[in-house]
Amino acid sequence: MGQSRIEEDLLGERELPADALYGIHTLRALENFPLTGRTIATLSEFVATMAMVKEAAARANQEIGALSTDQAKAIIQACQELRAGKYDAHLMVDVLEGSGGTSSNMNVNEVIANLAARLAGKPVGSYAFVHPNDHVNLGQSTNDVLPTAMRLAAFRVSEGTSPALMQLAGAFSDKKKEYCETLRLGRTCLQDAVPMLFGQTFGGYEAVVERHARHVEELRRQLLVVPLGGTAVGTGLNSRPGYKEAAFRQLSNLFGDEVKPAADPFDAMQNLDACARLSAELRNSANSLCKIANDLTVLSSGPGGAIGEIALPAIQAGSSIMPGKVNPVVPIAVCQAAFAIAGNDAAIAMACQQGLLEINCYGMLVCDRLIDSITLLQRSTTIFLERCVRSLSVNEERCRHNLLASNALATALVPEFGYASVAAMVRTALNEHRSFLDIAIERGLLGQKDVHSLMRRAAVESTSTE
Repeated sequence: MGQSRIEEDLLGERELPADALYGIHTLRALENFPLTGRTIATLSEFVATMAMVKEAAARANQEIGALSTDQAKAIIQACQELRAGKYDAHLMVDVLEGSGGTSSNMNVNEVIANLAARLAGKPVGSYAFVHPNDHVNLGQSTNDVLPTAMRLAAFRVSEGTSPALMQLAGAFSDKKKEYCETLRLGRTCLQDAVPMLFGQTFGGYEAVVERHARHVEELRRQLLVVPLGGTAVGTGLNSRPGYKEAAFRQLSNLFGDEVKPAADPFDAMQNLDACARLSAELRNSANSLCKIANDLTVLSSGPGGAIGEIALPAIQAGSSIMPGKVNPVVPIAVCQAAFAIAGNDAAIAMACQQGLLEINCYGMLVCDRLIDSITLLQRSTTIFLERCVRSLSVNEERCRHNLLASNALATALVPEFGYASVAAMVRTALNEHRSFLDIAIERGLLGQKDVHSLMRRAAVESTSTE
């Protein structure tokens, strides 16, 4: 065999490396789309689900007599080897190829066809036995295969998202129990507000993270409804009778979850709103984690010159010039992940909006950005849990000092002494640079022994409204 081979398409002939498992369609895509430098092989779950769809199609076409046993056997074996990641080097199309997914689909088709030829003892680039379009792509179109594979890839990648969030919620639950009696100064608009308990703070974090875990799980289940069998626009043109039913049955068996056809195939071909909804919830979840991370950064600030009510685990030096400085590096990382996820969600929203007529051409961008958001959320959640939340501690002495030095008890005195009277005492305390408690005790409104019980009562009964 020589060092190259010639392949031909409707645009003419091209020379390819003799041993390349990809073909002329892939070669043209390599020339046309040098965008990110990342190939579809970097989306390993997408490659796996694409190969799974191709295998399911081959099994279905064999079942209905559209493929010979030898052809189907060779395609199935090639798909299984592709799923195992053995030939990623030949999946070379850029993740943001601009052909509406055709280049990605054809890259996969060509590699499977050439693998099938090699497995059957036939030369690479000889497509008489298994052709990329006529056999590997039989009964399919890029327009139904790609959105099916991307939905299933996102479903598979997101398997760990809800469990990761639930573990983080559980860590906050543990902190809630550990510090259920610890009084602290509640703050609104970063100003002193009313007494509260650290258990209430951690309980609020637990509730929001758990809610996001439930929503993510609910939304990812919608990805199991796919447009497979619709071929080009939803009509199923060029697929044989019985193919669609057999393909869904085979795909469900291979995937391990029931994959369902859309109630309206034309809707499923055109719209990626299930992906957009999941993306939005990933953004919402990341935003909530960012808010919590910012709270922990503020509460741990100082620690000597600011609030310092909690201590985050010291996991690395925080400065190249300031000795002993330790920064809240994990909360900062969690926020950066949230910013990136927000950017991904904006891109996904725009891509979903820009579908035209019968299909959406931007599926590969949606696939790439959605998988990135899922990965970022899972990893940032796990880091937040393991490197920060589990090991943080509350400085109860500092909490008490800040609470006693504040005007937090002023609101609790309003029902008995009136808003105007209490507000005047607050102003006096501020003007004289004294604590509100000193003023209240001095005027006989409180006794020293009343302070703790009143703070406790205010913390338990407060509705935190201003």
